[in-house]
Amino acid sequence: MNERIAGIESINFYGGSAFLDVQSLAKYRNLDTERFENLLMKEKTVPLPYEDPVSFGVNAAKPLIDKLSEQEKDRIEMVITCTESGIDFGKSISTYIHHYLGLNRNCRLFELKNACYSGTAGFQTAVNFILSQASPGAKVLVVATDLTRFSTADAGEALMADWSFAEPSGGAGAVAMIVSDKPIVYQVDVGANGYYGYEVMDTCRPIPDSEAGNADLSLMSYLDCCEASYIEYEKRVEGVNYKDSFHYLVFHTPFGGMVKGAHRKMMRKMCKAKPEEIQIDYNQRVFPGLTYCQRVGNIMGATVFLSMLSTIDYGSFESPKRLGCFSYGSGCCSEFYSGIVTSSGQAKVQELGIKQHLDERYELSIEEYEELLSSNISIMFGTRNVKLNLDLIPGVLEINKRRGRLVLNEINEYHREYIWL
Repeated sequence: MNERIAGIESINFYGGSAFLDVQSLAKYRNLDTERFENLLMKEKTVPLPYEDPVSFGVNAAKPLIDKLSEQEKDRIEMVITCTESGIDFGKSISTYIHHYLGLNRNCRLFELKNACYSGTAGFQTAVNFILSQASPGAKVLVVATDLTRFSTADAGEALMADWSFAEPSGGAGAVAMIVSDKPIVYQVDVGANGYYGYEVMDTCRPIPDSEAGNADLSLMSYLDCCEASYIEYEKRVEGVNYKDSFHYLVFHTPFGGMVKGAHRKMMRKMCKAKPEEIQIDYNQRVFPGLTYCQRVGNIMGATVFLSMLSTIDYGSFESPKRLGCFSYGSGCCSEFYSGIVTSSGQAKVQELGIKQHLDERYELSIEEYEELLSSNISIMFGTRNVKLNLDLIPGVLEINKRRGRLVLNEINEYHREYIWL
């Protein structure tokens, strides 16, 4: 019997067209300096009103689709979108993404919502479809796309004290992956999965455009799930230990400080490690995965894959390396899984020029950012009709035109109409 193989054939990240320096924001909002520094955040992507989960998802996926032959494109038999930033209670974002990428209509199109675990839920669904060999040679497009769109009513003093730190850490972006039986970038360790979940009210979105919850409880749930999902992984995979079995560790990264705390707890509990050893291990195995997350912010279901991309870009892969991945979504569900990355996988990721893409974003002033907060009310969930002002911030429009990106042009009787610039 042939060995079962599946994983990521190709992957891309789209981090928007504008960003804000979060140090400037923290000073402007008079946030507690010491507490802010614990976030380990530098920048956050800020979506323009004409950018949404669909445009982010398409802009992430298009470079991958463009590299496929027509025959290869036609083997995409499933498009899974993973988001907690849905634009409709019924209609799936995947239908828009499928349409604007010009994919074959003989295709399953559906959307998953499971807080920040959604990207992993979609990825594992795709992996298991490929492993099933129900349609040999098929491919799955998985798009994890999320954004935080604050409005004037949410910002600054209007936020509860606990959640004032959500503003500098809330980001926007999308990761698109083609999952197939040709795992050039990341080959999953089949069956090496530890999952763990239970009901907890740590964070939620009681209405579509606003987040609420208990920040301390969220941290405790994250730490609890990190340990419990890893322990379950250890039960299922013989001879595993936290310190030596993984060359790199990839985490869902709401903010860097949360990851640093989780890794510290794991090293203490699983390895009885001392502070100096923990710091060295953090620098070697964890920090490479934080680099891009520090520049984008929390993008919910896509964040663990942004951390994976960062690890692959900044890690050393002259020989095959195993990545241990921890995914967490509030409410809650979590999973620890692993896979192998080789030098050819790193080369494929480095071709994307993710750092260059982030460097090319437009830097917003605080005044421009406040203008966006005021204008976001026009594009709130349930908007029936609106014509978007694409020239709201001319410098951002120029970047999008130069790159030929998809943007939302109009909502006409709830139907979203996009154009290529």
